Amino acid sequence: MNTIDATEIVEKMNNQKINYDRVLHKMIQSWEKVDVRPRILIHSCCAPCSTYTLEFLTQYADVTIFFSNSNIHPESEYQRRILVQEKFINDFNTKTENHVDLIVDDYKPNEFIQFMHQNNLTEEPEGGKRCTACFNMRLDLAAKEALERGYDYFGSALTISPKKNSQLINQIGMDIQKIYNTQYLPSDFKKNSGYQRSIEMCKEYDVYRQCYCGCVFAAKQQGCDLKTVNKEAKSFIETLKKTENI
Repeated sequence: MNTIDATEIVEKMNNQKINYDRVLHKMIQSWEKVDVRPRILIHSCCAPCSTYTLEFLTQYADVTIFFSNSNIHPESEYQRRILVQEKFINDFNTKTENHVDLIVDDYKPNEFIQFMHQNNLTEEPEGGKRCTACFNMRLDLAAKEALERGYDYFGSALTISPKKNSQLINQIGMDIQKIYNTQYLPSDFKKNSGYQRSIEMCKEYDVYRQCYCGCVFAAKQQGCDLKTVNKEAKSFIETLKKTENI
């Protein structure tokens, strides 16, 4: 299909603060005019972020979740989030009769930690340069995956969080699309009560909501007890394996 370059819409906004939710809706209107359902690869850091994102996007497109999160520590928590993500997608598909797929990227935590140390980002505050680098890393991987697998767009579910800078995330995505021959899908999924709906969906689907974003640096800064996180994650995995026959 002929994809729409969001840059064309953004440039018409005359340097004002860009409403990426409005940009997304304009793109959706364009899809509907020509009666197409694009294939979209959405990076997700966790099941909660994918809840409303999927509920909204699957009305207009065929969506695959891309779980690429080598920032998550410890490994038991990473495995827990994969299982929760997978279970939510399966339950969502069953309930809505959608066909959302899941792609899980390789887990390379040492590369993530090494990069942060080499670039002196370990002591950065949450929301600072370390997070910017992390957004860059994961959206870059999503763009490559989208290009290799022939998706029409790549995007991020991170914009559903009120704790994440959606302007920054979208700007990174727009910059990355200039490097690869694929299109970025702008979004601000927390708009239109999207974040509130994600909380409701977590209750409806019994989705685990973690207490920290993912990386060891943020967890320590936020005072998370990683020993407890590790213990609870391992217990969760064992219980789920028994009940779900995984």
